[in-house]
Amino acid sequence: MERSIKNIGKVILAGAGPGDPELISLKALKYLQKADVVLTDRLVSPELIEEYARKDAEVIYVGKQCSKGIWTPQQDINELIVFFAQQGKLVLRLKGGDSTLFSNVLDELQVLVKNEIPYEIIPGISAAFGAAAYTGIPLTAREHSRGVRFLTLYDLNTVAPHQWNDWAGTEDTLVFYMSGQRLNTLSEKLLDHGIDLKKSIAVVQQATTPDQKTRVFSFEEIQHAALPEFEYVPTLLIIGKVVNLHHKFQWFTEKNAIESYFDNHKTIYQNAI
Repeated sequence: MERSIKNIGKVILAGAGPGDPELISLKALKYLQKADVVLTDRLVSPELIEEYARKDAEVIYVGKQCSKGIWTPQQDINELIVFFAQQGKLVLRLKGGDSTLFSNVLDELQVLVKNEIPYEIIPGISAAFGAAAYTGIPLTAREHSRGVRFLTLYDLNTVAPHQWNDWAGTEDTLVFYMSGQRLNTLSEKLLDHGIDLKKSIAVVQQATTPDQKTRVFSFEEIQHAALPEFEYVPTLLIIGKVVNLHHKFQWFTEKNAIESYFDNHKTIYQNAI
């Protein structure tokens, strides 16, 4: 038992922010600089790893891109976390955005507790906050929205009819993660359930990166205009009256073309064991 305690390492579950490498917290950055092992998600800025990870650190890519059918099984990630921690190493599990919002952090917490491995959780700037800031769309604002909801349409079959009524009628800002492929269905359902036509939807791709691209449509326009095709990049949907503020307060210069920031600039990480 004493030997086990002596050799046990520690795991840091940290958010790296939505894309801009300067949006990582100072605390998470310090752990990145000293971690023995870094298990990194797909939506972590490659520049962070290249510039700040120890040169002798073992960096393992454990990303997911479900829209393309590419992912590292969560069981494999859990096993890697335990494997390295039981070798006495400092393991940084680096996640895109925030460490707990729409992530598999519960699975990882359960395996850490089961194996009696010490850990810390460090929050990060989630994609919603990054997208809102870099598009000039306040998530809440007087006379526009008094609240905000973070949602996903990962499984449309679980959305009850009364839920659509609620979403269409609320004055809260709605932010949908991982729902780019369901953009047309979402807009059609909200229109069918009587959403205020003065509200708008912002389609924000690769928020906070040099390849950020934002398109805004009012629900009145959506009735007659084709929505953009989903591209295989991280996409966030923001819905509400606050979206109309984008045209007045946008400050970030965007490119006309979409490139894959996370794929085209990806570090060649070591394969998982």
